[in-house]
Amino acid sequence: MKVLFVSSEVFPLIKTGGLADVSGSLPNALQGLGVDIRILVPGYPAVLENIGALKTVAELDHLPHIGDATLLEGVIQDTQVKVWVIKAPSLYERDGGPYADKTGLEWGDNPIRFGVLSKVAAILASEKTPIKSWLPDIVHCNDWQTGLAPAYMSLTEHSNAKSIISLHNMAFQGCYPPNWVESLGLPSSGFSIEGFEYHGQLSFLKAAIFYADAISTVSPRYAKEIQTAAFGFGLEGLLSKRGDEIKGILNGIETEEWNPATDKYLSHTYNSENLQGKLQVKLALQRDSGLDIDANAPLLGVVSRLTHQKGLDMLVPHLQFLINQGCQFVLLGGGELAMEKAFEEIASRNPGRASVTIGYNEPLSHQIMAGSDIFVMPSRFEPCGLNQLYGLAYGTPPVVNATGGLADSVIDSNPAHLKDKTANGFVMVEASAEGLVACILRAVNMFNHDKKTWLQIQMSGMQQNLSWDKSAQEYLALYKTLL
Repeated sequence: MKVLFVSSEVFPLIKTGGLADVSGSLPNALQGLGVDIRILVPGYPAVLENIGALKTVAELDHLPHIGDATLLEGVIQDTQVKVWVIKAPSLYERDGGPYADKTGLEWGDNPIRFGVLSKVAAILASEKTPIKSWLPDIVHCNDWQTGLAPAYMSLTEHSNAKSIISLHNMAFQGCYPPNWVESLGLPSSGFSIEGFEYHGQLSFLKAAIFYADAISTVSPRYAKEIQTAAFGFGLEGLLSKRGDEIKGILNGIETEEWNPATDKYLSHTYNSENLQGKLQVKLALQRDSGLDIDANAPLLGVVSRLTHQKGLDMLVPHLQFLINQGCQFVLLGGGELAMEKAFEEIASRNPGRASVTIGYNEPLSHQIMAGSDIFVMPSRFEPCGLNQLYGLAYGTPPVVNATGGLADSVIDSNPAHLKDKTANGFVMVEASAEGLVACILRAVNMFNHDKKTWLQIQMSGMQQNLSWDKSAQEYLALYKTLL
């Protein structure tokens, strides 16, 4: 089976969030199941730099706006998965990130940048492909940046391949003024309710949901949530219409990258049989973060974007209280300036008790995940989430809100779940500041006063199979139903 996996970011080549982790891990797991897979990604500077040796495999023409581009091939060294890179310097080779410039302002030509990504995917899946020896059976698209591919496949390239859209986050939809329809070479007939029109705009995500042969989401619960007004972001009607077809498949984690027994970023490694190394990592994290060295202090960890979605504004009003109760706090993240400032102020008022690092730091994210006692992740909505899975794998029970993938993966430490030994974390009763602090206090109380039960909760998480194997089998089954 040949699969073209289309994504706007892929770890370890380029990463802004969880989409990159999925796009690096899932193709690798599928390749392990015998799928002949290629990843298609834009040629950002980081991709060209990180992938190593590249060879030209095709010249592409008749692309919107830019006309021509070159298709290069390389491999991700760690996994040997083949990657096709679109080299179009005018679109992708610039300072800044994949979606925005250095100041955080979205690139004004994003409709073209990701329209071309979608168009190239559709061409490679059609009889017009310049690579006649490799025609995909499945085109697997991810989020709005690839959303026009199913529309192009259906309306302009008349591809025989089947298309899937995986919805990682409905909050981002790629909506642009209607003049882009013609610029992108889309037929005007598609600009309607029965197509890619959404409130007078061209919607990349709606195009995918309307034209794709299959829809998947990154957790079973999120598949149901997006069919409601609370989580559908205006597209719940169309999603409900296709509700029976939406398949929720919980993400896995890259266990070679995220494994406390082999993690290269940790001062000491450990596993579920021997947790001594976890304590050593905690002490090292305390030392390196300027916290008081104290094995007994409950250390609350956060690695997150600081946005409304992630719910960490609910932690701010009660964090000083938690510190006064004996907790320590360590945070790595960035996002909304007001939230960054609020956490920084708390850290400056509490030397030795709170540490805040603004920005992104891969080694530190691993050290916080391993060295913390409790991982705090109170997202208001979370399609899947990976950090709670890392917390489970690292013996750092997560505190989460009951939503999306968090609800699918974290089992609350209530009496019933403790009795049947399935409890692996702590689930908030409601998404509020009060609900969050009550849940954290419940975890802290157990950490302080019931070490035996705490160990049982840690073991529950650490001994689960959190790898991509199961998820990849489910995607493969979905591909087979389409074919």
